[in-house]
Formats: sequence, structure tokens, C-alpha cells
Amino acid sequence: MIQVAQRTLEELREGLDGVREAPTDKGALELIVRRPAEGERELLDEAQIDLELGVVGDLWPTRPGIKRRTPNPDAQVTVMSARAAALVADGDDPKGWAQAGDQLYVDLDLSEANLPAGTRLEIGEAVLEVTADPHLGCGKFVRRFGRDAMKFVNSQEGRELRLRGVNTRVVTPGTVRQGDAVRKLTR
Repeated sequence: MIQVAQRTLEELREGLDGVREAPTDKGALELIVRRPAEGERELLDEAQIDLELGVVGDLWPTRPGIKRRTPNPDAQVTVMSARAAALVADGDDPKGWAQAGDQLYVDLDLSEANLPAGTRLEIGEAVLEVTADPHLGCGKFVRRFGRDAMKFVNSQEGRELRLRGVNTRVVTPGTVRQGDAVRKLTR
């Protein structure tokens, strides 16, 4: 795990306008991360998204969900705003972003207002559906980015903007590549 500078709540709030400026309908896949084991990160140029496995080679299928004995199918693939990741990781280094533990980092408005549960996202050949399960900062997030970062992403505004990201489930499997378009599909 790489060490990232921990930003203050004030610094994080000052950067919020940049996150809010993300495109609403069509963005880009900025980073793909696979977690082969606890605490490990592999930055990929492309990945296979599978109906059963999520990101192929990721540890998701082997991890029980919170308050579950089996993986949570509504948190199969986690998606975080690349802008929010850069803000909490204090920079543009994808290795810092990857410490958040999500698999896909996109330049797209992930807010509840823009992507309510049930909204589908086309990324490369794959289609993911945003689920209602909230994705929140936890103890690991605090260790990696600091207590202020967790307060920031878990605040009311942070939850509305989904600064910590969104949980999704796979609807259509396929290949995703860094730089692929991310499209919000109409309902």
C-alpha cells in the first residue's frame, strides 16, 4: 500500500466544485483496479466483467458482504468518481486513487440525483446497474486517507454526491478498457 497525503476537511471542501463539474450523461473510464488479495492492487489497462465474478481476478467473489456470509451481489463492482478519488488522495497519481479499494474510477457525476438506484451504466462492452446499497467510508478508508476524508465522504452532502462511490451489479458482461466511454443509459 502506498502512502498518500491526508487532506484536511477544509482542503477537501475547497475541491468540491471540481467534483461537481463532472459530466452527467457521458464520461470516461479513467482507471481500472483489480484487488487480487486483501490490501493488494493491480492497475489494469483492461478487464473482463463477468456476471458471476464481477471483475475477473478480483477478490470480490471470496469476500462476505457486510452482515452477510456470502459476497453481496448488489456490491459486485464498485465505481468511484475519479475526481473525488483525486481529491481525497491529494493528487492525480492513480496508485493513490486505487487505495480507496474500488474497481472502476470514472469521470462522471455519480450523485443520487443523476444516477438513482436502477440506473444503468454502459462502460465499454459491459453494463452495470447502480444499486441502492450505500457505499460509505470505513476504517480502512480512514487509515488510507484520514478521518477528515471519511467525514467528508460520509457527510450528508458527500452521500448525496456519492463521493465514496456507488455499488453496482453486472447486467451485461464484457471487456472494459481504460479510456472507454461511460454512458448513462436512459430508463
